[in-house]
Amino acid sequence: MKTLTLSLRNGLRRLFPAVCGVLIPLTLTGGDWRQFRGTDISGVSTEAPVPSKWNVKDGENVAWVAELPGRGLSSPIIVGDKVLLTASSGYRQDRLQTLCFDRKTGAKLWERTVWATGRTMCHEKMCVATPTPASDGQRVFSFYSSNDVVCLDLDGNLLWTRGLTSDFPNASNSLGMSSSPVVVDETLVVQVENDADSFATGLDVKTGRSRWKKTRPKRANWTSPVILTEESGRTLALLQSSAGMEAVDPMTGETAWEFTNGASTIPSSVVSGQSVFVPSNGLTVLKSGSEKKPEVLWSDNRLAPGTASPIIVSNKVFILNRAGVVNCADALTGSALWKLRLTGPHSATPIGAGSLLVFINEDGKAQVVDTAKPEGEIVGESDFGETILATPSVADGELFVRSDGHLWKIAAKK
Repeated sequence: MKTLTLSLRNGLRRLFPAVCGVLIPLTLTGGDWRQFRGTDISGVSTEAPVPSKWNVKDGENVAWVAELPGRGLSSPIIVGDKVLLTASSGYRQDRLQTLCFDRKTGAKLWERTVWATGRTMCHEKMCVATPTPASDGQRVFSFYSSNDVVCLDLDGNLLWTRGLTSDFPNASNSLGMSSSPVVVDETLVVQVENDADSFATGLDVKTGRSRWKKTRPKRANWTSPVILTEESGRTLALLQSSAGMEAVDPMTGETAWEFTNGASTIPSSVVSGQSVFVPSNGLTVLKSGSEKKPEVLWSDNRLAPGTASPIIVSNKVFILNRAGVVNCADALTGSALWKLRLTGPHSATPIGAGSLLVFINEDGKAQVVDTAKPEGEIVGESDFGETILATPSVADGELFVRSDGHLWKIAAKK
């Protein structure tokens, strides 16, 4: 029985999704972090370094801490002087909340709650508030595992809601959904992929009405769309699934190109310049071509990520595998550079500030790695003392981390 329990636990850990989403903002404010892995989709902030160490018990480098309701695995997003995130409360997690905090003081500015219209069944490790919200600088779009989309202005006023399960009642899976939405100009791109009615849709940001809907592979998928702006200036939404990757026009949903060699359904891709790093057959790097399929720059089956998505710093790609080992490789060639073992297990994707990468494991232990060291080096360790499954966010040297119960702002004391 013990062996069976460990096997099931490890299997569920592999299934648990990393939450990620990418958006292209309508307006840009310095220091904003409007989606998971940052407004510029890199996952790295170059504005200021974050502290390498902090202590939540004695307050060292802890600017503030705020209490949160219910459950939540979504990343905080930062829009101007506001920090926003989602939560789900109640016995059935059917109260869907969007919360807004003052970035400087941590005071709660407002909280808005709506009732779920879709299924709220989730694996106990997940929750209904798993997808990360997105903002275009004027609105915040909260998406939940129940397939409810809530659009608010930055003062918390309700603009529109959309219950996608009402339109597509078979769109769900028993473990829970986690794909984060992405904003591209006037369109909110949402992946609702599962074993039954699997689709992606583009919603008008002003009204919530569907611009387009595409049938997608019928397999549970927890990855989030990413954005690629080609050399020509064309912007594409990239939809990853078990079948591979489909690049679509965010306004019309028309397919620009397809990569059909399969891809992971847990860690998402990351874009760096014109290259797309896809968790496929380990790691496969693509570049848009003139034909209906992209050019493969390189592929290496030894660089397979676990739950966390890849991240790129200074032309190096970093992969956290299932064994808790960070693999560093040359982003241009895939050549292995070094490895570093961390204390795991991990669900959250690392976030970068300058040359530092911040890893937070499921037990709430943070390990800060300096990627500028020849072999990589852990330069700081801190403990939040709570389970951490959500990916942190960073802007202007400020690190924002959430558990179910708390939101912390980590920053060097002025």
